[in-house]
Amino acid sequence: MHLSHEEDDYNLSLSKFESMLKTNKVFFFDSEEFEEIILHYLDMGKASLAKKALKLALDQHPKSTGLKLVQIEMLIYDDKLEVAEKMLNELYAIEPHNEEIYIQKANIYSKRDQHDKAIEELQKALTFTDDFADVYNLLGMEYLFMDNLELAKYNFIKCLEVDMEDQSALYNVVYCFEFLDQPKEAIAYLKEYIEKNPYSEIAWHQQGRLSYGIKDYENALRSFDYATLIDEEFIGAFMEKGKSLEKLKRYEEAIEAFQRTIELEDPTSYALLRIGKCYEKLGNKAEAIHYYNKTVHEDPLLDKGWIAITDFYIRLKNYQKALYYVNKALAIDNENQLYWKRYANINRQMNFYEEAEFGYRKAVEFGDYQLDTWLFWVDIMQFLGEFDSAIQTLVQASEYFKNDYEIEYRLAGMYYMLLDNTKGKKHLLKALQINSNNRTLFQELFPVVWDRKIVQNVIIKHLKS
Repeated sequence: MHLSHEEDDYNLSLSKFESMLKTNKVFFFDSEEFEEIILHYLDMGKASLAKKALKLALDQHPKSTGLKLVQIEMLIYDDKLEVAEKMLNELYAIEPHNEEIYIQKANIYSKRDQHDKAIEELQKALTFTDDFADVYNLLGMEYLFMDNLELAKYNFIKCLEVDMEDQSALYNVVYCFEFLDQPKEAIAYLKEYIEKNPYSEIAWHQQGRLSYGIKDYENALRSFDYATLIDEEFIGAFMEKGKSLEKLKRYEEAIEAFQRTIELEDPTSYALLRIGKCYEKLGNKAEAIHYYNKTVHEDPLLDKGWIAITDFYIRLKNYQKALYYVNKALAIDNENQLYWKRYANINRQMNFYEEAEFGYRKAVEFGDYQLDTWLFWVDIMQFLGEFDSAIQTLVQASEYFKNDYEIEYRLAGMYYMLLDNTKGKKHLLKALQINSNNRTLFQELFPVVWDRKIVQNVIIKHLKS
């Protein structure tokens, strides 16, 4: 492919400048060449070379407004705001109609978190600029800083009306719609945008992502299909396409989409996991476990991989293997509540009650406050005869689940088991008030207590009242 004359000249200027630095010879560049060289080094993150170029540029063109504005931009970047502001005021006295002066003033105000003043300066820049898209984009960013998402969205849309290829503005428009919880409005906007710019793979991808978010998987798939047709190496679109196909239960096609991401880039643990899930849904257990193993090999820290293998064997009721894999997971991360809960559930299924109790205790310790975890833990303690510990645990659980009948029936039963009839009655009455229809739970958990006359009297009296 041949380079344009502008690209040829640009590359020649860079080569000439770097040659000058190596040989200490002084070559002449016009001010615009210097601006391009300086901005090139800034974009590359080579600040020291940019500063060298700026010094040489100002030596050769001390009165160039463009170079002074570049210098001001660098001063702002270095947080030398007062010096930059002074220079801007001097330039303003000479060129009051230069939009770049207002843009740099806005940058200073933005750096000082004075976003309302930054917006005032950018509004002034709009009256002088030919590059409306850039100013609208900057206005959108200032409104984002102020958390004014509606006005941010408005300005990013205005930016795209001028420059439809501005991808950052497109992403920001979608971000504003999402933050404002307007997914359908975002899809409608993208539909209009696509009618004007049908080959924007970004727009198709975003439309697909939003459709997926509202569970419109057919339209999501259609959007991802277009995105991947436009860009045959769009990994993110292939990944999302696979997810949509999976939701539509088109598992073989989903596998193809996920496999495509692996062809385009090194395999990701997420793609391998999804392929394993699809194979499991297809009933191909051998391929499913093959890909689950590849998932944890690729990323041993991905808990979803270990959970997939463990749950796979739990569903097969192969608790020995399930326990083997969850123990491997715990050897890598022994503070993972998801692992500990599975460890506890598996041991409970295998009638290893002490290990199960330990597992539930660790799950709660590391942040699993789901009601079923507390209840399984308490029921295991009851089975082991640890009534005092069970009561303490139930009291703790009641702080998270106030007025829960399952907790109250258990507290009642525990106190009656310990012959504390006063507290037993208190919690039994509370449980009956919350949910008397499920009182058979009390009978199932505490059949001996249920048959006591003192308990039956409390239940009968409550039901009659």
